[in-house]
Amino acid sequence: MRLVEPDSGHVQFDGCDILALSQREMRKIRRDMQMIFQDPFASLNPQMQLMEQVAEPMRNFGTHKGSEIQDRVAHLFDRVELPRSFMKRYPHELSGGQRQRIAIARALALNPKLIVADEAVSALDVSVQAQVLNLMMELQAELGLSYLFISHDMAVVERVSHYVGVMYLGRIVEIGPRRAVFEDPQHPYTKALMKAVPIADPRKRKGEKDLNFKPIPSPIHPVDYEPAPSEYREVTPGHMILTTDSGY
Repeated sequence: MRLVEPDSGHVQFDGCDILALSQREMRKIRRDMQMIFQDPFASLNPQMQLMEQVAEPMRNFGTHKGSEIQDRVAHLFDRVELPRSFMKRYPHELSGGQRQRIAIARALALNPKLIVADEAVSALDVSVQAQVLNLMMELQAELGLSYLFISHDMAVVERVSHYVGVMYLGRIVEIGPRRAVFEDPQHPYTKALMKAVPIADPRKRKGEKDLNFKPIPSPIHPVDYEPAPSEYREVTPGHMILTTDSGY
């Protein structure tokens, strides 16, 4: 998203390296990339009506004008299953799940190709999480969206993902199709994540869990430190595991 500028590397989006784009070019491509933040109360303006907040991207990019904006906002409220009467409300008048639906509506305003969801349901109750996740998956099927879904909750990851990348200390240590990663985890850190998931049924628990996957490498490095390029070994087609020496 380039909200924070990287020092090096490449990010390919729709065949284009977005890190090489100028500010003007980046503004144009941002119409196709939107974001849902973790805390909807912090990402919404407490002094603006919800209608104005959902309409802001359209006004910013000039995609709609006049009465078209209000019609589009009303349609988006329908899409995220919120009453149109909420359009005149403020964020503090809604529950956490309802606020996150507003954030989703705002992200959909420009018909993006990609939505980055950064811990989009971690601040919500479990029952509300399920509602928001189901909504996001329905919208994906209906609109053909791509999600980059960031989460520490393995159950959520298994529910929404088609392809899973496991990160540790800023490096992808394992990546592959959902079933391959969840049914046959290869990296010690991935295995530790799976073992850390609580099992409600005591009859299915298999003794004490050893969560010490190996000595944890230090995340502290000198200012000029550059990590070695990541190298991967293919376990099965599309299922890759980090082989670069990273202290494991």
